[in-house]
Amino acid sequence: MTTLNGKRIVVGISGGIAAYKSIELIRLLRKSDAEVRVVLTAAAAHFVTPLTLQAISGNPVAESLLDPQAELAMGHIELAKWADLIVIAPATADLAARLAVGMANDLLSTICLATTAPILLAPAMNQQMFRQAVVQQNLAVLQQRGMRLIGPNSGEQACGDVGAGRMSEPNEIFSAIQTALSTAQQFKGLKVAITAGPTREAIDPVRFISNHSSGKMGFALARAFAEQGAEVSLIAGPVNLTTPPNVQRYDVESAQQMHGLTLSLAPRQDIVIGCAAVADYRMETIADQKLKKQDGSDQLILKLVKNPDIIADVAALSANRPFVVGFAAETQDVLEYAAKKLQAKNLDMICANDVAVQGQGFNSEQNALTVLWKNGQQQLPLSDKFSLSQKLAALIVQQYQTAQII
Repeated sequence: MTTLNGKRIVVGISGGIAAYKSIELIRLLRKSDAEVRVVLTAAAAHFVTPLTLQAISGNPVAESLLDPQAELAMGHIELAKWADLIVIAPATADLAARLAVGMANDLLSTICLATTAPILLAPAMNQQMFRQAVVQQNLAVLQQRGMRLIGPNSGEQACGDVGAGRMSEPNEIFSAIQTALSTAQQFKGLKVAITAGPTREAIDPVRFISNHSSGKMGFALARAFAEQGAEVSLIAGPVNLTTPPNVQRYDVESAQQMHGLTLSLAPRQDIVIGCAAVADYRMETIADQKLKKQDGSDQLILKLVKNPDIIADVAALSANRPFVVGFAAETQDVLEYAAKKLQAKNLDMICANDVAVQGQGFNSEQNALTVLWKNGQQQLPLSDKFSLSQKLAALIVQQYQTAQII
């Protein structure tokens, strides 16, 4: 077992039946020589007792934001500063909602607002609750702010339902804690540029051509690289997403703007990843005034011209060419089209995803990819976009390093 000797970990427990698993998690942390302080919500105390948690952790259990004795020393601030990491297991739908809107109405949520330590959430709830759009939105917001998720798993639940919502097992959460606290930044020294989101091609001052890309995959990929020490430049189309920590963001609107900025940055990068859904065409001429309906006509004819192919132009650089990775979002014959693009655009790798499959791709919290390169391919199965991005980033760097040796 890899030691966590001296690491200071706050284990937050909220009110769900999976709280009993946290006892084993605390045992694993203590066995690995971590210092553990437990924070219990009022609801969680109905599932696991403070006495049990104190015995396992070796420290008094904190329960109340309004404990006079603890607050003599500003207990909640002290714990927030003390922690090297906060892990919340289980993280219920209620707690996720309160964290998402920035509430501080109990000790655990207040500590989360007052800390600069990384926060790891292990969601646990009924499968129907987990599938609700508002729950997915709350978890996505927390991830965008830098919180990490582990799980949930799928399987039989205490209520008898079967589906996604089971809290990850203690050994899985323990491994996630080890990863989060790892000081080894595997990508340190790498310079990576990533395009993300859609582009908007103006028709007139009030209308534009665009697509359904949310930018979530590109932003997750930027975060995955940055967390491992890479110097990341994120060229973003119009999206409503928070910039990941330690990422330099550049905002653009049109394909031509994205093309110009990407080509200017590319020669100074080790890796360039084209994750954006760039419009293939733009207006030949943008109208100066809003186009009006034409009396007696049921048609409006727009004359479009082809946009530059950003990732192909990066791959065609003759001097200081980076390692180039493309994306192929297709609705049919996905691998066939991706393989053709890999060769035709002279890419080093291409990531193919089937956006016709419900629940993955555009505007989804999950995705699945098949990654192709000259002499191989690897499938990355359906998972949340950040977990997928971590695996993809590692694979890209592996192939980049192989190319450097060759």
